[in-house]
Formats: sequence, C-alpha cells, structure tokens
Amino acid sequence: MDTPLRLEVIVASPRPERFAPVVADWFLAAVARRPEFAVGVLDLRDLALPVELTEAPTVDEFRARIGAADAFVAVTSEYNHGYPASLKIALDSAKREWRAKPIGFVSYGGLSGGLRAVEQLRQVVAELHMVSVRESVSFAQAKRRFDATGATDDRAAIDASARMIDQLAWWGRTLRAARAADPYPG
Repeated sequence: MDTPLRLEVIVASPRPERFAPVVADWFLAAVARRPEFAVGVLDLRDLALPVELTEAPTVDEFRARIGAADAFVAVTSEYNHGYPASLKIALDSAKREWRAKPIGFVSYGGLSGGLRAVEQLRQVVAELHMVSVRESVSFAQAKRRFDATGATDDRAAIDASARMIDQLAWWGRTLRAARAADPYPG
C-alpha cells in the first residue's frame, strides 16, 4: 500500500493557558518530514464532545475521523498524576473505530514529564484493542525545554520522537494491511 498512513495527532489539554500547542507544534514539525504520513490534528479544546457520552453530530464526525485514521499520537499533559478528562471523553466517545490501530504518546509536565499519565493511558488503549508503541516522548519540566520559538535541544526527546515515528509507521502499515486482509474480530 503506497497510500500515506493517516495519522491523527490528538492534543489533549483543553485549558486556556495550556502549554500543549508548543509541544504539539514541535511534534507536528518532526512528523511533517516523514512522507509516509498524512497528518491531521484533533485539538480536544476545539471539539465539543459531550461529557455525558451521548450521541451528537460532533460525536459522529469525531468517530468518522477516528475510523479513517491508521495511527494516532496523543500529546498529553499530566494533571494530578493522570491524563486530562478531555482525553478520557475522547477515548470513550468511540469504540470500534480505535481497534487494531497503533498509538504513540508525547507527554509533558513537571518532574515526571507526564509519564504517569502515559502509563494510565496504556491500560486504557489496551482495553480499546489498540497497540501502544513502546517508545514515547516525555518532557520533564517542559517549559524549560523549549525556547521562545518552540524549538528544543532536548536530544533524548528528539531521538525518542524519531524512534516512535518509526514504530508508528511500521505498526500503521502492518495493521492497515491486516485490517484490509482480515477485518479485526472485535
């Protein structure tokens, strides 16, 4: 399959004073250099997904986008040792659309760099029948890791990003081919 993989980058933090756009834009610039991906952004601050998980046109549109995607990256902060409620609502708003698709994580926060949020997310996405790639990107004390232009010289994050993108490409191609040959039985 020569068609680029559809990668949806989910920006999880809905807070008005959030740091998420800096981290997301950095990752989007990194993945933009990779021709095997066609990239979209789902900014949860801009989506009106109902907290009650009810049916709505917005939910239908969201599910359609999730269903059309081949892979995902969640850019997430860590709030009180966990991930944002907006991301939980997004994950719970779809079901079959997530299945047999890979997901990677770019996290940021204080001392832990969002790693506790990612560990919780790995459990949730496993329940959704997704494949979380092994590599993840983490920015501890994130506001200190980026300059005024949104660039970083954090070599560990840059290298981890490249490895994560490679893993997403492999899993994305492999699972897309598998879903086409034999639909996932979930």
